[in-house]
Amino acid sequence: MEQGKNPEPTTTMEKIVSLAKRRGFVFPSSEIYGGLNSCWDYGPLGVELKNNVKRAWWKAMIQERDDMVGQDASILMHPQVWEASGHLQGFTDPLVDCKKCKQRFRADHLSTENCPQCGGELTEPRNFNLMFKTYMGPVEEQAAVVYLRPETAQGIFVNFQNILTTTRKKLPFGVGQIGKSFRNEITPGNFTFRTREFEQMEIEYFVKPGTDEEFYAHWVRVRFDWYKKLGINPDRLRLRDHAPEELAHYAKACSDIEYYFPMGWSELEGIANRTDFDLKRHTEYSGDKLDYFDHETNEHYIPYVIEPSAGADRATLAFLVDAYYEEPDKDDLRVVLRFHPTIAPIKVAVLPLSRKEQLTGLAKEICKDLRKHWVIDYDDAKSIGRRYRRQDEVGTPYCITVDFQSQEDQAVTVRDRDTMEQTRVSLIELVSFLHEKLD
Repeated sequence: MEQGKNPEPTTTMEKIVSLAKRRGFVFPSSEIYGGLNSCWDYGPLGVELKNNVKRAWWKAMIQERDDMVGQDASILMHPQVWEASGHLQGFTDPLVDCKKCKQRFRADHLSTENCPQCGGELTEPRNFNLMFKTYMGPVEEQAAVVYLRPETAQGIFVNFQNILTTTRKKLPFGVGQIGKSFRNEITPGNFTFRTREFEQMEIEYFVKPGTDEEFYAHWVRVRFDWYKKLGINPDRLRLRDHAPEELAHYAKACSDIEYYFPMGWSELEGIANRTDFDLKRHTEYSGDKLDYFDHETNEHYIPYVIEPSAGADRATLAFLVDAYYEEPDKDDLRVVLRFHPTIAPIKVAVLPLSRKEQLTGLAKEICKDLRKHWVIDYDDAKSIGRRYRRQDEVGTPYCITVDFQSQEDQAVTVRDRDTMEQTRVSLIELVSFLHEKLD
């Protein structure tokens, strides 16, 4: 499988953060109150981009495969779920405090993070559980403790028999889910890369023991290729296999798909062979059998699980960073987001050449028709050149200019974002022309 080539960064995180706020992709959460550390709100364009990433994942991983189904499990689950999964005991990071400035650090990151600038002494490391705790019901007591889930996977495992019974699926088959998870990270940062509230796109793929290595290789290939198909530069993607000492105690193998972010190579997605650990643990703790009866071999066994786990926020950030280009434009600089059409927040912008009624009326009629198919923007402010640049900067693949000739010839000019070439297209053929380009 091809690997990344240590490319030069095309931009900085500062430029991405600035563009994201200026153009309505991502805002600091609760900004008017000073914000909340590592919490972010997706604005009008950001929510479209992230939704398009999630739709593309669901379409490719669930809709287009006959061996996959979906579900949406509750965020709040029975506390014993997290005891069985090992999260209550083992889901920790080593934490140290600076005795002088009171800053906190992950002990295992001190070699790569800035240590206290004050020169203060650090405490001994202590384990810090990453799960958010809350209370269910009116009384805050130990019996009422519940947790915000730190991953979506366990909701799939505890529903294994329900899904098996209702779908009548045969192995191998998988269950996919998109949903929010929460981790009380000690050192969040790098914009939306590491946050305390995030969204996961996870698959648990159940297979017969002995076939797990084959399907592990299959899912590594499928997930790596998904990013490339949606336009990620292959030079900025690589696969990193975990060394034996890195593996979780239950994992037989694990690989990270890494992307070359402005801060360097960082994990985009993990694919793990979790063996039969999860179903065995929930069988033990719940007393319910989470096994599979194989009619072909007439035997019961607990399936192995292959888990491709992707972050919707990290994927969205990767697509945003990867799409960013700067290029000379006469005496200025043209900023363009070259999104794949599938994930572009706005597919088409309609731009009347002037605000005269004869043009705006026709332009709005075109918008009304196109909105049945795609997310459309209408813009009649400032010069046509300025409007083209605004659409380039938010990644709109095609701009439609309605000019004074449009009423006479019933045609418009379609401008391509990447090549800036312009094509005259009749109104009758406009939808089919755009379908061919965008789909």
